[in-house]
Amino acid sequence: MRFLVDECTGAKVAKWLRDADYEVFSVFDEARGMTDDEVLTKAFVENWILITNDKDFGEMIFRERRTHHGIIFMRLDDERAATRFRF
Repeated sequence: MRFLVDECTGAKVAKWLRDADYEVFSVFDEARGMTDDEVLTKAFVENWILITNDKDFGEMIFRERRTHHGIIFMRLDDERAATRFRF
């Protein structure tokens, strides 16, 4: 599986996936500052599953009917990066 990890989701999630031998593109590590439109377009064109905690992607998918190959929407009680994954 191939995962595109959104910038707001952070580097720890990307590292955890890489350590589990998944192919990962991390916006945080490789392309900071991409717009949501650029992220979603890249994910679709390059066949990535998007992992995000940004609600804007829900609007893009459901209201704008944007195409995608899958989105994992992370919602946590505590959204701080330090609590997403502990190593």
